[in-house]
Amino acid sequence: MAYISFQPSDFFSTLLWTGNSPSTQALTGAGFQPDFVWVKKRSSAAAHCLTDSVRGVTKTLFSNDTIAEATRTGGLTVFGSDGYTVGADGDFNGGSATFVGWNWKAGGAGSANTDGDIDSTVSVNTTAGFSIVKYTGTGSAQTVGHGLGVAPNMIILKESTSTSQWQVTNDYLGWTKRLNLDDNSTADTTSTIWNDTAPTSSV
Repeated sequence: MAYISFQPSDFFSTLLWTGNSPSTQALTGAGFQPDFVWVKKRSSAAAHCLTDSVRGVTKTLFSNDTIAEATRTGGLTVFGSDGYTVGADGDFNGGSATFVGWNWKAGGAGSANTDGDIDSTVSVNTTAGFSIVKYTGTGSAQTVGHGLGVAPNMIILKESTSTSQWQVTNDYLGWTKRLNLDDNSTADTTSTIWNDTAPTSSV
């Protein structure tokens, strides 16, 4: 019997850098082409900036804030084969500031998924159990395909087009509750986020 060995570093890595704005810089050493990047300035207060290959490299959400997606043309500008390029934006490459980037490998720019009531675009790494899902809501209870082939243990959800809180839950917390990634409140019980329904292997 043949075995294929994978390491966590095949699917997740961390990059550290010092900003050089107003210049740009190509950062390498991720070990793969990232599909989801979480950037944080370390040397001073700044937003947590989240970018992914499904929404597009310049589209940024902020995990510490409820605001809608922003286009940051000076933030991440290119996903490279071993990292990414950052522009002159101070939250990504401020001169002499220090930064960290947490990087995940999914499945590229994404593909259509029709498993749920709502069609979605998914970028999936089934080996790592990681999926990026984009869809347009309807305002009513619906299912959405995630492409993993197994039920996810944790979901982080954010409305990208308007102000809204980040919704988070997992198997341990239970699918009748949620936490908000953007604040320090305790978990509350709600049926309007997950419809009191645990995810399945497809939706």
